[in-house]
Amino acid sequence: MAGTASVLEDGSLLSRLDRGLLKIEWGMAVLSGIGAFALMMLAVVSVTGRNGFNAPLKGYVDWIEMAMPLIAIFGISYVQRQGGHIRMDIVVGALKGRPLWLAEFLTTLAVFVLMVLLVWGTWAHFDRSFDFAKPNWSRDSSIDLGLPLWPAKLVVPVAFSVICVRLALQLWGFGRAFVLGLERPVAVPLVQSAAEQAQAEAEHMQGHDA
Repeated sequence: MAGTASVLEDGSLLSRLDRGLLKIEWGMAVLSGIGAFALMMLAVVSVTGRNGFNAPLKGYVDWIEMAMPLIAIFGISYVQRQGGHIRMDIVVGALKGRPLWLAEFLTTLAVFVLMVLLVWGTWAHFDRSFDFAKPNWSRDSSIDLGLPLWPAKLVVPVAFSVICVRLALQLWGFGRAFVLGLERPVAVPLVQSAAEQAQAEAEHMQGHDA
């Protein structure tokens, strides 16, 4: 399941790299949100045009096809940093100390290997679409409007490359915690207890009230 996690910070190189990457991830997540909002507005325009003027937005499906990778994938590294992805906490949640950090390291390593393979595969998919010698630099396009598809295909390997960097930092953090026997390492998502979640939510609400 998806848990609520906190990420600790200090003045170490690992933490500075974590915060630097977070700025990139946050920007990507914002772009993903803007894409979702823009697609929602296009839906309003299309429905209004169809029902009110019998003239739906031309190429609406094409724009959905172009925006979907941005909406669905561009923010995954930010979510990984926050510990928000779906996972099973039944076993990991019962571990403490070095066994916990070893389990986190091994599962993160498995995801890292998978993502590296996906970067290679999705880049090859983009490369088959992109061609400087073709109109709009594209070998393929959408059906209705003829939009070049390579920008949407490029989003995927870019997002996957960023999450690979994030996973590498988390491997560093979990490995460091395992070797040194740290209780609360930096730059990795730490699952919060129910009491810690309640306290964090209370502090968040107090910040809004202020």
